[in-house]
Amino acid sequence: MKYLGLAYFTPEKFAAMAPEDVKALVTQCPPLDEKMRATGKVLVSASLGDLDQWVTLRPHSGKTRISDGPYTESKEVVGGLFIIEADSREEAQRIASMHPAAMLGEQGGWAVELIPMDFYLAR
Repeated sequence: MKYLGLAYFTPEKFAAMAPEDVKALVTQCPPLDEKMRATGKVLVSASLGDLDQWVTLRPHSGKTRISDGPYTESKEVVGGLFIIEADSREEAQRIASMHPAAMLGEQGGWAVELIPMDFYLAR
């Protein structure tokens, strides 16, 4: 079974952090990411770009409407994603718990959401 992991953060909380705290937090991420990838179960791992470059595409009157910025109803924003192939939900949770957003960044509003995937197409 494949699972999509969405790594969230809260932009306002993250922006309120002192630059040295952000740097200290972010420098802890690469070793944790590597530990997660070392399981051999991570198919994809990505960090998403700056929010000011996001666009939203949605249907409107039979055409596609494009608008600036992320469209969210919540304070949290997806900052990264990963896909795990695991033999069980428990294994997927164990691997996802290694992600930096599941271990660090409480002051930045970090969190991970783990979602089972019904369909996955790879090129």
